[in-house]
Amino acid sequence: MKNHWKLGSLAVLAGICTSPALAAGNLLQFDGGIGVLPLSSGVGTAATAEVVNRNIVRGVQPPGNIWVIRDLKASIKEDGRIRVDGRGLLLGGGGNIGGTANQSVFATLICDAAPPFTLYSSNPTGVPLEPNGDFRIDDVLSPTPPSDCASPVLLIRNLAGAWFAAGIPMH
Repeated sequence: MKNHWKLGSLAVLAGICTSPALAAGNLLQFDGGIGVLPLSSGVGTAATAEVVNRNIVRGVQPPGNIWVIRDLKASIKEDGRIRVDGRGLLLGGGGNIGGTANQSVFATLICDAAPPFTLYSSNPTGVPLEPNGDFRIDDVLSPTPPSDCASPVLLIRNLAGAWFAAGIPMH
């Protein structure tokens, strides 16, 4: 009976020590997502803005329309392996609201807080969005990101390079 107790204790301890947040080789994790609003502000005193500012994130342009995302989880390993599970990435405006516009997406990690920005991306041919906006990326970032990514931003982008959603980093 004592041996069973010891084995059970070891199994519990192993489970605690191998949780995803503590697993060896993890570089970054993201939990939750933010959809894109293509314009960040407008300036002017008239009824319509005379000047608008596009929502450019670390040099990456937004698309021409609003996109929303229901959920996003991502992990990046020290060797550059990335896994992203996205749910409900859909158009949030326009004539095709609630659809995917037959888009495919890929992931880009940016670690620099100021230019010049280095982009670490999964395969830019991307993965197609399912009709409900779900997608999964299981790939390797190129080039391999640095082991010290002090200011991480994870963008989900379309094949034209515009960002549709961003991951929320876990701290």
